[in-house]
Amino acid sequence: MKLDNMSASAIAEELGNRLKQARLNADLTQTEVASRTGLNRKTILNAEKGRVQLENLVAILVSMDMVGQLNIFLPEQEVSPIQLAKLKGHERQRASRPKKGSAQAIEDKPSW
Repeated sequence: MKLDNMSASAIAEELGNRLKQARLNADLTQTEVASRTGLNRKTILNAEKGRVQLENLVAILVSMDMVGQLNIFLPEQEVSPIQLAKLKGHERQRASRPKKGSAQAIEDKPSW
């Protein structure tokens, strides 16, 4: 399934469906996953509907020995050499806003 053109809620629902299928493939009940994670069954049910807090999702993945999937889901990001040079060796802490009058700032203004 292609996620590129889906809304955030639709993507979350699809991830929940995949989480449920992974649980079924591992032959685990929601109660068993809840017991392994220390969460309640309702939290597992909500996760499978795409409504889950990040920490709970990670706990569920750990309980099903799937935490390695996180490296595929969101690989570790390297600091670009250009950013490193700009920062003179310091790690960047936050993003910057486009300066007023720049092309980027003009593009970001709503058309209404």
